Amino acid sequence: MKVIAVNGSPHKEGNTWIVLSKMSDIMKEDGIETEILQIGAEKIHGCVGCGHCQTSDGNKCVFKDDVVNEASLKMREADGIILGAPTYYAGIPGAMKCFLDRVFYSSKKYFNYKVATPVAVVRRAGGVDVVHQLMNYLHLAETVTPPSQYWTVVYGRTPGEVLQDGEGIQTITKNARSLAWLLKVIEASSGKIPTPAEESRVYTHFVR
Repeated sequence: MKVIAVNGSPHKEGNTWIVLSKMSDIMKEDGIETEILQIGAEKIHGCVGCGHCQTSDGNKCVFKDDVVNEASLKMREADGIILGAPTYYAGIPGAMKCFLDRVFYSSKKYFNYKVATPVAVVRRAGGVDVVHQLMNYLHLAETVTPPSQYWTVVYGRTPGEVLQDGEGIQTITKNARSLAWLLKVIEASSGKIPTPAEESRVYTHFVR
């Protein structure tokens, strides 16, 4: 089984990468392979709402000159997903926002019932807001979130300081172990317990 971890930090081996690597090491103990995608420093177009991905072959985005289509395919093929981001003005960084808007708009249906979790890294405040923003994507994609003891936020400023946050590291460790367990539960039930029946989507708005 494989998990794709998305690093939304522009710093290749900063604190967000350290946290994702720690989670990867924990899951490796359970035989789960992890690949970290470093997208935070990429030049990524924002979604323009053109709808091309809804009708194109393989639901590919119309923009083909950045990492989104390649990363989307890896995330679709994975058994689990981790979304990791630092905290910028109590929110996710701009490149991560552009990336997630396009990936989830084009690929939402491929993520239904995948195991997925968010993790935020923060110096002082705003980390819970980042977790909530990341969860918005996971909720709307109908993913299954593994539990932990607290919000999956780890504190640190300079690279490596996150490892000094004992409670934060314990929280993401428990989350990673829960993720690995949930992947195995879903694998064990495959072919025995069907996923809920799909329903035709009802769209409403309030302009009359």
